[in-house]
Amino acid sequence: MKLINPETKTFRVFSALQKGEAVTAAKAKKMGIGNLNAEISRIRSHGFAVYTNRRKAGNGVAVTEYVLGKPSRNMVALAYKAQSLGITV
Repeated sequence: MKLINPETKTFRVFSALQKGEAVTAAKAKKMGIGNLNAEISRIRSHGFAVYTNRRKAGNGVAVTEYVLGKPSRNMVALAYKAQSLGITV
């Protein structure tokens, strides 16, 4: 598995997630990141379980936040199944 380059936007998002922070589009914008979905996709492609949570903010606006977690047993089982079928990275 290749490491995330510390000089990238992806690393900024990953660092926040590793610290236990939930990252929203507003927070990403403050970090200088315009396309949070792309950065989350890159982190996931490095093998990290990033979960999407949707909630309503205090003002009633729908907010999507991303958090780093552990993969579920189902995800691990799917990975082993894919590997047994020759579907690997």
